Amino acid sequence: MNKRTEGNWDGVLAIWKPAGWTSHDVVAKARGLLRVRRIGHTGTLDPAVTGVLPLCIGRATRFVEYLQEMPKTYRATLRFGLATDTEDLSGNVIDRKDASFLTESMIVEAALSFVGEIDQVPPMVSAVKVNGKRLYELARQGVTVERPSRRVSIYAIDILQVNTAAEEPELTFSVTCSKGTYIRTLCVDIGRKLGVPAVMSELVRTESAGMKQEHCVTLEEIPELLASGELGDKLLAPDAMLTAIPTAMAAYPESLHALQGKGIAAARLLPIPESKGLLKLYRSDGVFLGLFSVDENMETVRPVKVFHTPDGQPNDSQSD
Repeated sequence: MNKRTEGNWDGVLAIWKPAGWTSHDVVAKARGLLRVRRIGHTGTLDPAVTGVLPLCIGRATRFVEYLQEMPKTYRATLRFGLATDTEDLSGNVIDRKDASFLTESMIVEAALSFVGEIDQVPPMVSAVKVNGKRLYELARQGVTVERPSRRVSIYAIDILQVNTAAEEPELTFSVTCSKGTYIRTLCVDIGRKLGVPAVMSELVRTESAGMKQEHCVTLEEIPELLASGELGDKLLAPDAMLTAIPTAMAAYPESLHALQGKGIAAARLLPIPESKGLLKLYRSDGVFLGLFSVDENMETVRPVKVFHTPDGQPNDSQSD
């Protein structure tokens, strides 16, 4: 999805977030460079963490919530033998224990045992709210509170390196997980399973919303891409990224009715929807109309996120 006019962009731009920047910092910088107000990111990264941070720009901001739900992949290194109050190396050491007895097979077996659905207790440095307060705000005040566990999914763990020769053994692994998974807590839990304290020593997000490092640009590259007119080539259409949502086509007059907010008969779509829930709807000429929902009875399809006006032109004022 390329630009329409200078300073008016629509699409998803993957940024390789540098260390020391908050996700909000990246959004603010991109707003200034692109002169676009409507920008949102698809999942917060801690300041110390680098990696893929997709930015939804213009009308693509309507799809932030759906892109956020897509799996994310990280490369993490954990260190056994010490624990901190932040679950990473930035915090104060609160526990130490000899972990030199750990073998590679013990470490690998423990790590792989976390594949599947697991319960996690969010760390005190997270943005989760408890009784109306964000946990990291309480942590800054030296307050620790009980946190309810949350169910998350670990889809895959790939072991990249195990170093048992060090005084404090280390494990580097790649993990693909659901939204809301805390990798630092996963590191701590792997250590706990082995009976030793552990911390996350390094973290890089290698994939988010299907975008990898090769899709990314740096903040420093944006002015160059703007000057050369190549930035539009780096933008991806959000509908193309939502690969898990089924697709259907609406011919006239159903495509017009859909954009007017009217329910249309599911039987009039091609192909006819096979299940209830979201679908991506296109006009017969391939124009993306938006996200629509098939009702419980599999009879009617109604708009959820409309992307075009009835005349087929982009519309920034269309309400969600």
